[in-house]
Amino acid sequence: MTELAADAEACLWRAGELGAAVQGTTSPNPWVGCVIVAADGTVYEGATQPPGGPHAEAVALAAAGPAAAGATAYVTLEPCSHHGRTPPCADALVAAGVRRVVVAQADPDPLVAGAGLARLHEGGIEVVEAEGPAADAARAGLAAYRKHRATGRPWVVLKLATTLDGRTAAPDGSSQWITGEAARADVHRLRAASDAVVVGAGTVRADDPALTVRGIEAPGGDPRRVVLGKAPNGAKVLPALEWVGELEGLLDRLGAEGVLQVLVEGGAHVAHDFHAQGLVDRYVLYLAPVVMGGDDGTAAFAGPGAATLTGAWRGEIVAVERLGADLRVDLAPTPRPPPAANVL
Repeated sequence: MTELAADAEACLWRAGELGAAVQGTTSPNPWVGCVIVAADGTVYEGATQPPGGPHAEAVALAAAGPAAAGATAYVTLEPCSHHGRTPPCADALVAAGVRRVVVAQADPDPLVAGAGLARLHEGGIEVVEAEGPAADAARAGLAAYRKHRATGRPWVVLKLATTLDGRTAAPDGSSQWITGEAARADVHRLRAASDAVVVGAGTVRADDPALTVRGIEAPGGDPRRVVLGKAPNGAKVLPALEWVGELEGLLDRLGAEGVLQVLVEGGAHVAHDFHAQGLVDRYVLYLAPVVMGGDDGTAAFAGPGAATLTGAWRGEIVAVERLGADLRVDLAPTPRPPPAANVL
């Protein structure tokens, strides 16, 4: 692993931005970004296109043309080495005469898993496996892809919009709008970045949500909609997958169908069940400066919780962002410690 100079670090940051911009459009492929810097300093960019289209490296190489000879390529993921819907990117980089390739991470897909880097070496390309903030960000940005390739299941994001005292609705059931416009727009960005959105049938009956992406550009279109239970005829969420069964079975099915990220939007029983079964990879809480001031509003989770404080779930705050008057707080589960060894 190699720490990058400031200019190289900036190029890898840019590659990460390019990849993040196409999340939600590339599944089951990863959302990869590529920056090519020619020998004269000219910069060419690319991002992975929807399935069947070129990968990020191929897009950037096409933009660079002959200028790719002797250039340095910065890529957020190891270039592929196998024929899928498109030819191998590693071969394309070699054929173009690229001199150096900087990668943020190896590809966990068994079809690649180091073979892409090996092909670059064989082709005479200098390969740099980067470390530092930009590489860390690129790895975090592809966490959903890495989980899918390792487990076959999608990355699960649980979204909650609550008052500061943890209520998602007033005693009369009213919940629109707890958060402001900026937070609601951010939810639509989160939907656009997800391949599927999950909601309980009770929420469908109570609120009749459409669960579409609105108010922002969504190149990947609306996410696939999943209802836990049976949706009433004429519900806005239809057509949808109506699932009756274990949540783990649902994740297995969605993963097998190429879904890399699932957004769980509610309601309280659904949130509780995903949380209680340890199926959530990232919690996204939108906190409004509102206090219900009692215990008769709807809580974020419906079901038994920890019996003691020592048994309460504790996570790690990985990001906090102000959105208008509201806060977005991102939480990650803390890794479980390994089991203690038996002492005889």
